[in-house]
This record gives sequence, structure tokens and C-alpha cells, in this order.
Amino acid sequence: MVKAVDQAPALHQAKRGSGLAKGRWSVGARMTNRHVRVAPWQGDPFVALVGPLKAGRPPTTTEIRNCLAALQRRGVDQAVTPALSPFEAEVFFQAGFRLFERLHLLSCPVDAAATGPPEGQAKLVAGRSWHDRTVLALDARAFKGFWRFDKLALTEAKTATPGRRYRVAKSDRRIVGYAVTGRAGQRGYLQRLAVDPSVQGRGIGKQLVADSFDWLRRRGAVMSLVNTQETNTTALGLYESIGYRRQPEGLLVLRWDRGR
Repeated sequence: MVKAVDQAPALHQAKRGSGLAKGRWSVGARMTNRHVRVAPWQGDPFVALVGPLKAGRPPTTTEIRNCLAALQRRGVDQAVTPALSPFEAEVFFQAGFRLFERLHLLSCPVDAAATGPPEGQAKLVAGRSWHDRTVLALDARAFKGFWRFDKLALTEAKTATPGRRYRVAKSDRRIVGYAVTGRAGQRGYLQRLAVDPSVQGRGIGKQLVADSFDWLRRRGAVMSLVNTQETNTTALGLYESIGYRRQPEGLLVLRWDRGR
């Protein structure tokens, strides 16, 4: 995703109990089981991120309900899911979650991408851990509200697949964009793409996407996938100009609120 529009309602309510923290430490890992993963959402111990532990392997409705009951005992009244396929989302609906946001899922054959020669004037370098703080500050400028990355989300994007590429774009010695690409077998994933609003429109986003495709091509990937909000016309325009096409079934982000 390139830039998001903040249309998501606030997730925060009155806070009580101990939440998903014990002192300075998250207890989300302790609540995670064989099929359900739990973590604080955007670092907030009173809003939980609840999702399948492994992609494509949804938990049972009972497991999700037990997880929600445990969260309520800790004073957590709200939870959201990561982006789920309709198949994965079904058991979460049955457990009491409701639709929060729809996402487009787009795909592009790696050899069909219309990336062409680099358009941006930024210098692309390998992303390192010491870049993360600056990258997250940039991400907060490019995205609003629900769609911003925190440290946990960035770490997960960088480690979600066996192969990964973390690149930052620099201009005048400052970081003005970044991209995280993953690869699992012959399938690639543009996990995250963000450009500083102050330099958007200069081809830096397309430069980062071209780098992503070059890397996937060299490693034998044949297809690249990306998702973005249905309302994010800026990102959709960029991706479709490169050759990505919308898939019939998109992805869903769900939300659970205690008492609803």
C-alpha cells in the first residue's frame, strides 16, 4: 500500500484491567496457541490483534471465542484481525467479529510487470535495523490511523516469508520511501510500500516497485501479490499502471467489540 485514507472509526475506548501487558512485557505471546495468534494492536495493550497463527489455517470458532473470553478477563474490549481471505474470515464471523474494512487483492505476473527503467531519482539501499525508527516515522506520515505500522507490524512484514527484501529510498541523504518484499516459493508479496508525502509524484514509489520485481525475478518468482484498501485510489492507480490486476475475491479486515 502506498498511502491510506483514514476512514476507520476509533478503536479506543475506556481502558481498564491489565490488558495485554504485564509490567513492561506483552502477554500476547503467552495467549497464542496452536491456531490463534494474539498481540497488542499498534502497541496498544487494550486493543488486540487476533488472527490465524498460520496463513490458510484458520482456528476453530471455539478457539476464537475462548481467546476473546480471555481478553475480556484482562480488560480488553476490542480486537481486530489481519487481512483475511473470505475462507479464513468465516470462523471469525461465527465467533462474533464483524466487517471492518475491505481490501483489494491484486496480482501481477513477474515477467509482465511494466516497470521499465527507474523513474525516481532516489538512491535505493538495503534497509537495516537502524533504519526502522526513521522508516516508522515516515510510515506515520504516509498512513493514518488504523493503517499505520508500529514496530511489531514492521518486524512481521520483514519476517512473514522465507525470503525477504527490505529497501529504503534516500534523497538528499534522508529516507523518503521504503518497501518490504517477501517471497515464498514462486510467489512474491509486496508487503509494504510507503513514500513520504513531501516527495510523492516523483516516481519513487514506482522505483521501489521496480526493484521489488527485479528481486523477485532473479529468485525465480512468477507472481507478485499486493493488497490495498478499496478506497485507496492512489495506490490502485500505481499498481494497475504497473500491471497488477484486481482479483475477484478480495481480503477482509474484521473487528470485534465486547457486548456487540
